[in-house]
Amino acid sequence: MVAVMSQEQHVFMNVKQVAEYLHLNEKKIYSLVSEERIPATKITGKWLFPRELVDRWMLDSAHGGLMTNRLVIAGSDDPLLYRLIMTFAQETGSHALINYSPTGTRLGLELLQANRIDACGIHWGPNQESHMRHPALLRQYPQYRQWVLIRLFRREQGLMVSRQIEQQQLEPEQLFEHPYRWAMRQSGAGAQRFLLEVLSRYETSEERLNSVSTALSEREAAACIAMNQADVAPGARAAANEYGLAFIPFGWESFDLTLPRSIWFRRLFQDLITRLRSSDCKTMADKLTGYDLREAGELIWGDE
Repeated sequence: MVAVMSQEQHVFMNVKQVAEYLHLNEKKIYSLVSEERIPATKITGKWLFPRELVDRWMLDSAHGGLMTNRLVIAGSDDPLLYRLIMTFAQETGSHALINYSPTGTRLGLELLQANRIDACGIHWGPNQESHMRHPALLRQYPQYRQWVLIRLFRREQGLMVSRQIEQQQLEPEQLFEHPYRWAMRQSGAGAQRFLLEVLSRYETSEERLNSVSTALSEREAAACIAMNQADVAPGARAAANEYGLAFIPFGWESFDLTLPRSIWFRRLFQDLITRLRSSDCKTMADKLTGYDLREAGELIWGDE
């Protein structure tokens, strides 16, 4: 049983104190830190452990403890993340609920703020600006100080188009003309944000497009084109390849996962990161095309 600490003691514990608190030796504590399995922060060369997060970690680590058997992810849609999670869920079976519900970036963050989900996938602009844009986006939510950003991968973003359109060898700006049918994305989706920036680059606007439908996920947008219900939609190269569509590239973007620090240390989440870094995931990414996994699983923001 975890020892009870007096109210006079600090909210942060050092290595010796947390070892006594958990009835472990200091060597084991350093091992947990190196494996990123226990909540800790390094200040002026010394490891400190927030007592509240250590308590939560203990509950999450206990058999049958608080939400140890659940990992619910929402936010932005992605083919590689979908396959990774579905494989994880299949192999885990009835031992845990592992779920991925694409909602778009903004709605996903609202669900995270409301504590309805455990993590949220986001992409919000070009790769070279993500180190500023993603934290700025998170700061719009009251709980952002409790969140961290984990890099999943970089992916190639552009316009998905039908094979018939590809054969016409059009310039991108010609796709903005009236005859071509567009599957738009909902407001608050990262892909819709991307499209608006592309349109601005060509000095045009969303209102000038021949919008025929609004797709609520990346894969739904691709399906609209594959079913001949639209000609063009914003999306990733992987989604276009998945549905046998042509693709016009407009650059790369960072696809990150936002989650509370307490979830970061949850066993199920660490298992997901291990799978993300595996050779099987790389093989899957190579088949889908348009991915860069060199920073997969890295903490990129929120470790204050």
